[in-house]
Amino acid sequence: MANVIIQIHGLGNKPPKDLLERWWERAMIEGLKKYNYKTDLPKHEMVYWADILHDKPLNQFEKDKESPYYLDEIYEKPSKEHLPENHDTRKKIIGFLNRQLKRIFLNEDFTLNYSFITDSILSNYFKDLETYYKVESIVETGSTTKIKDLIRERLLTVLEKYKNDNIMLIAHSMGSIIAFDVLTFLNDHINIHTLLTIGSPLGLPIVVSKIAAEQRRKLNGQSFMITPSGVKNNWYNFSDILDKVALNYELADDFSENEFGVKPVDFLVVNNYEINGIPNPHKSYGYLRTAEFAKILNEFNISERLTFQEKMTRRTDKYFKITKLKLSIQKRKVQTWLRRKR
Repeated sequence: MANVIIQIHGLGNKPPKDLLERWWERAMIEGLKKYNYKTDLPKHEMVYWADILHDKPLNQFEKDKESPYYLDEIYEKPSKEHLPENHDTRKKIIGFLNRQLKRIFLNEDFTLNYSFITDSILSNYFKDLETYYKVESIVETGSTTKIKDLIRERLLTVLEKYKNDNIMLIAHSMGSIIAFDVLTFLNDHINIHTLLTIGSPLGLPIVVSKIAAEQRRKLNGQSFMITPSGVKNNWYNFSDILDKVALNYELADDFSENEFGVKPVDFLVVNNYEINGIPNPHKSYGYLRTAEFAKILNEFNISERLTFQEKMTRRTDKYFKITKLKLSIQKRKVQTWLRRKR
C-alpha cells in the first residue's frame, strides 16, 4: 500500500492545473528542505475545480493588471525570515468575537439567525462559496446538475482512484469545505489516513449552518459536526492568526471526534507568503512550507518506509486508544442512565 497526497485548492480563479500543482509541490519541498527533512514526496495529484466556475485560468504572462486573468500572486520564496510575533491580545479578541458570532448567528441546533446578513457577506466577499451553496442548477450535456455536485465529483473521482492507498488529503480554504462535504455525504468507503486543512473557513457560522442543514436532510438525525468517519488517523488544522478566512481557527471546538477518536488538532502557524512586499497570510504556499506542516508531511512520508513491526506497534497503540475511548463513552452512558433512574 503506497502513500499518496491529494490536494484540493480553495476560493477564486487559479493558474492552470499543472502550474498550480507544481507550485504546491515547490512549497512543500521548500519546507521539508528548510527543516532538514528528506525532500522526496510520494505521488501527488491536484483536484482542480476552478474551471467549473471560471471560463479561463489566470495567466502568469498577462501584463494588463486590469485583466480578470492577471495573476498577481505567483509562487515565490520568502524574501526574509518572518519571526513569530506576540498575538496574545489578538487571540483574546478573536476568541471573544467568535463566541459572540456563534451566539448571535447560530441556534443550538445550528440553524442560522439573520441569514440576510450572512447572505450579503457571501455575495460581496465569497463569490465562489455563494455559488457553491446556491440551490440553482446548471445545464450540462443535456442534464441538470448542481454546481456543488460537479465540484464534489472532482474530488470523489480522485479519491476513488487511490482508494487502495494511504491518502493524505490537503485542503486549502474553500477546498476544506468541499473535502468535509465529500467525506461526510459521499464517501463512506474510502479511508483517509490524514486530513490537513489549511486556512479553513469550516468554523464560520454560515458554513457550520450549511453543513448542519445538509446533515439534517441526508443523515437521518445523526449528531451534527462530527469528524468524518473515513478519517482514520489524523485531522490537523493550520491557521495564521492574521488569516481573515480562517477567523475561527479552533476547529477542535466545533467538530467532535469520530468513532476512531479523531478530531481536529489545531495549529497556529506563521504564513510567510508575500509578493512585492505585500503579505497574504491566507495563501496556500505559505502554509505548505511552515515548520509545523513540514513535520507532519515528513512523518507521513516516512510512514511508508516503516518496518512491519513498527507498523504493527502503531496499529496496536491505535487499537488500544480506540478501545479505551469506546469504554469511556459507554461508561458515561451508563452513568447518565443511572442518574436518570434515581
